[in-house]
Parts: sequence; structure tokens; C-alpha cells
Amino acid sequence: MQIGKPNPNMIMPLEKMCITNKTNNKKIYVMYNPESYVQERGAKYSEAPGLASNMPSIQFVHGSSETLQMELFFDTYYAASMVGGSVGDVLKLNATALAPAPAKMDVRKYTAKIYDLMIIDKSTHVPPLLKIEWGSLQFEGHLVNCSQKFTMFNQLGTPVRATLQVTFKQYMKPSKIAEMKPNESPDTAKYRTVHQGDALWSFSGREYGQCEQWRVIANANQIENPRLLDTGSMIKLPACCSDADAVPPWL
Repeated sequence: MQIGKPNPNMIMPLEKMCITNKTNNKKIYVMYNPESYVQERGAKYSEAPGLASNMPSIQFVHGSSETLQMELFFDTYYAASMVGGSVGDVLKLNATALAPAPAKMDVRKYTAKIYDLMIIDKSTHVPPLLKIEWGSLQFEGHLVNCSQKFTMFNQLGTPVRATLQVTFKQYMKPSKIAEMKPNESPDTAKYRTVHQGDALWSFSGREYGQCEQWRVIANANQIENPRLLDTGSMIKLPACCSDADAVPPWL
């Protein structure tokens, strides 16, 4: 065989998903790769009832962190050298693969490595930050939910097969978040179209979270009567101000 030429008869080991604890740099390899995983991201909107209308108006509030969800399978009853983990893990599993049922290894020895990633770290006072790597998947975040289901037991009642339903939530450094400047934010002026049933206090509640700030909107748009808004017109929503703003002359 020539050096540097791949051997077609050589079986390449299957790459295992790796979860790295970034606090202590310890790596955890899953026993079996997941059949699938789900990445999800959402956005939160608030609803405000429109006057004389059955349809509420919606207003974007904020986005949400991305989540990564998957099911992980663990088995110490039939496990052999195809599973992941350290060399020591593989040797132990190989040694117990042909052992009688009562001697099968407790599967919780392996599920606990992931289940315990939600425990608060003594040095940082928070659960560890994790990095999940598998092929093109690169995800950094915290384990926020983990559910264990044991589905097989030996004659002594020791669990030897389990599935974990895990959810990771994305973590992003504050400096990186600061670089992601939105097109509009509460500290910049916005413009909205007035629909039938809209009122200044409903705009104020959706934008500032305080209906009392309608006076700020009235001042910015030189509105003398807050009850008379022209449907279809544009209204300016200034940067959120304090209650010390000037009060319109009609009050």
C-alpha cells in the first residue's frame, strides 16, 4: 500500500458528537449519535385590543435565543466498540457486552455525564457553558432541560438502557450582541400607521410598556386632542422619555 493513498478496505470510525464543558475543557462523547436534531428560534409579539375592532394589533417586542433539541440514546446491555466515549469506557463496555444480565453496567454512569451539566459550577456560580460539535454543527450554549427515560433493566432492577431528551439554549457574548444593531430600537424614533380604533395610549402601551407615556407621543406629533386621530396617517413614536416630559396644554 502506498503511503498517503487511502485504503478502501479500511473502515473509518464514525465521528461522534462531542459536548465540551468550556469551564474545565472536559469533553463528553455521546454513546450513539442522534438520529436527528432540531434548531429553533422565535420572536415575541404583544397584542393590544383595538377600540371598536375585534382584531388586536400586534407589536414586536424582542427576539429569542436559538435552541438546539435532540434525543440521545444510551445502552449498556448490547453496547460494544461501536459506541463513543473514552478508551476506558469502550473497554468496560466490551467487557460487559458478553456478561450475564445481572452484571450489565448501570447506564446512569453515562447519562449522568450529560444530566449533571445543569449543576451549578462552584467556581463560576452558574451551570457550565457548553460547546456542541458534530460535523458541520457548531453550537454554543447552556443545557436548559434534560429528561431521562429508562426503558430496560437487568434482573436486579438496574437500568441498562435510556434515552435523554435534551435542550440547549444559545449563549452569545454581550460584545457580539452589541454589534448586532437592529434597524429600530426603543431609543430611536419610529413611525406607525394609524388604524381605526387606535389611540395614543395603545401606541404608548405597545411601544414603551406604559400607557401613561401617550403625552410624549402627543407632543412629538403636535396633537391637541388625543381622541381625534386621522385613520391612515403616520404617527411618530419618539425615543422613550421620562415622566418629566412637558404636558400638553389641554391638561
